[in-house]
Amino acid sequence: MTAAADWEAAYVESFRRPVLIFKHSTECPISGGARDELSNWLEDAASLSLSPVMVLVPENRGVAMAIAEQLNLKHESPQLILVDGGKVSWHASHWQITYSALDEHLGTHCEKQHFVV
Repeated sequence: MTAAADWEAAYVESFRRPVLIFKHSTECPISGGARDELSNWLEDAASLSLSPVMVLVPENRGVAMAIAEQLNLKHESPQLILVDGGKVSWHASHWQITYSALDEHLGTHCEKQHFVV
C-alpha cells in the first residue's frame, strides 16, 4: 500500500474478508527476518481466506501512521495486523512474527499444501 486510498480500500475489504497487514521497514534486519517468516508461511498456503497486504514503512510512513491511528494501535515496525470487520483481531511485532506464531494465530485462515514424498 502506498497511498491513503489503498489503506481505505483494504479497510473496506476487511468487512468482506480479513486483511493481514504487514508493516515492513526496508531498513531493519529484524523486519527482514519477519518478512522471511511471513513469506515462507504464505508460500506454504494452498489457499487463504484472508487478503495479505504490505506497507513499506520508510517509503510510506503516512499510510503506516494512518493505519495505526484508525485502528487505535501503537505503530511498530515490523508489525502484523489482522483486521476483520474493521477491527484488530490479532497483531504481533518484531520477534513475535514467526512461522509458528502465524500458524497458531492465523491457521484457520490458511489451508496448507500437502507434500507427498
